[in-house]
Amino acid sequence: MSGFLFTVAVLFVVLGVLIFIHEFGHYWAAKRFGVWVHRFSVGMGKPVKALSFQRGETEWAISWLPLGGYVKMASSEEDPSSSVLEGGHSADVPADRVFEAKPVWQRMIIILAGVTLNALFAWVIFTGLAWKNGRQFDPTTTIGRVDAAMLPPEAAELATVPAGTRITAVDGEPVDSWDEIRERIATGDRNEIGLTFEGRAPIVISLHRDALAERGKVAIAIEPQQRAVIGALSPSYPAERAGLQPGDSIVAINGQPIAQWYDAVGLIKASGGTELRLDLVRDGAPLTVAVVPKLEREFPSDTSSAMIGRIGASPLRPFQTESLGFVGALRVGTELTISSAGAIVRTFRGLATRKVATTEIGGPIMIGQMAAQQARAGIEPLLAFMALISMNLAVVNLLPIPVLDGGAFLILLAEGIIRRPLPTRVREVISLVGLGMILLIMFVAFKNDIMRLLGQ
Repeated sequence: MSGFLFTVAVLFVVLGVLIFIHEFGHYWAAKRFGVWVHRFSVGMGKPVKALSFQRGETEWAISWLPLGGYVKMASSEEDPSSSVLEGGHSADVPADRVFEAKPVWQRMIIILAGVTLNALFAWVIFTGLAWKNGRQFDPTTTIGRVDAAMLPPEAAELATVPAGTRITAVDGEPVDSWDEIRERIATGDRNEIGLTFEGRAPIVISLHRDALAERGKVAIAIEPQQRAVIGALSPSYPAERAGLQPGDSIVAINGQPIAQWYDAVGLIKASGGTELRLDLVRDGAPLTVAVVPKLEREFPSDTSSAMIGRIGASPLRPFQTESLGFVGALRVGTELTISSAGAIVRTFRGLATRKVATTEIGGPIMIGQMAAQQARAGIEPLLAFMALISMNLAVVNLLPIPVLDGGAFLILLAEGIIRRPLPTRVREVISLVGLGMILLIMFVAFKNDIMRLLGQ
């Protein structure tokens, strides 16, 4: 299967499963409270007849527009956005089984059931993976190098920190793993990042808590100390073809001593298409291997990125695994679910405060590319990615935008407060405004995806 077809297939599986889970929450709650459901659809618009079937009062369908999904419940009124997005129906429904006939609290539960099931799905996946695998972490807290070119201007002082310096605390909190260091830098809730070092004066970086891209660059620019030991090889790349093996230590390249992994990476990147002589140690014995780095773009999806040399080898990471047990897995699963939701909330908060650019918004194309990458890594990385996207769906659907669940909930809340439905004309206008907002967000997301594909 070609890369494009594989990406499309994985995208449809990932989004199809998550949309089904979301809509099934609405469906189950609606049926539980006796609301008539005309149609359960994955996809928007009119159903594809060949992919639809009737079971009882409900038509189960896949619809023509492969974006989102819906549960079409019987309603005493059809609003314009519903007709456009969900198609029509032709069934006479008892008056007591329409959505509006149910008490406000029941309708609120129906509206929130979709995001609840998405969050529950994410929690189950995170908890299950934690129970199975425990907690993996890199115990390193010593800096291997600082990529000065990646640092935002506010963090330029970090470039003066030499390799071999140990980080002891971030924002005043002690750290004992590289995972903690990166997480606290990237997700801190203060408008500054305070780094404390062993034997060196601390550095305070002034970065707004919502400047997510800049914080992410700082977290990635500081890299942990890594021995020049090969951990894994990529199939069909020069390192594998030359006979290199996991566990080989690189001690010199073309006679130049290699102290740590980044020394080797720098020389290999600069030598695409040129033969290199690697002096290795394998099982305690010296060995010399010739290898010609493959010349390719540093970021394959970005046609404007630089051409560099690669041999297809990754370092041996000193990961440690901590067994969690069932109770520990429940705790970690809950923490991951909450932190995933928090990351998405911070993104929207950053958009509101203009600390996050609209160009950071991604759409289905980007999701498909990332999903395909995780699928190639294995079923567990794909499940973890699906859990993250499920939390994205939950939080996005809670936004107070009409047409989304959050907007519908606010309308019901207003109805509960004033003890009568909002005027029909008001609800129609609100729905059309909400539809316009959703279409605008979709336009921005698709535009960004296409620009990324074009290397812009």
